[in-house]
Amino acid sequence: MLNQYPYPEYDAKRSIAFGIIFSLITCGIYGLYWQYKQMDTLNGWLRRREYSFWLWFFLSIITCGIFGIFYEYKMANGINEIQRENDMYYDPNLPIICVLLAIFGIGIASLAIQQYQINKLYGDSSDV
Repeated sequence: MLNQYPYPEYDAKRSIAFGIIFSLITCGIYGLYWQYKQMDTLNGWLRRREYSFWLWFFLSIITCGIFGIFYEYKMANGINEIQRENDMYYDPNLPIICVLLAIFGIGIASLAIQQYQINKLYGDSSDV
């Protein structure tokens, strides 16, 4: 595990329970912010500009959500790549799980699972 994180812990770790509840209360608006922060965190860890919120947002609208499903797969692969590079356990099924959740309309569950994995990058797998 890295001694110094490539992306600030205070900006990356999020409470999964808060994210779900606040996303529901705000009719998904917080979920957009949550997705943006996850993309920013993964870009920091990968040390490259792999994920673009605005590209994801507009292409998801234009393609009626198909691009969003692809991005769920891509982000889960990015999480796996980071975990592999840092000698952490990774779940090779994570991309498929996230895609299936998105296909069945429970993308918030995919966000939660990805946040759980992101929180583990900082040495804590519990809900903050």
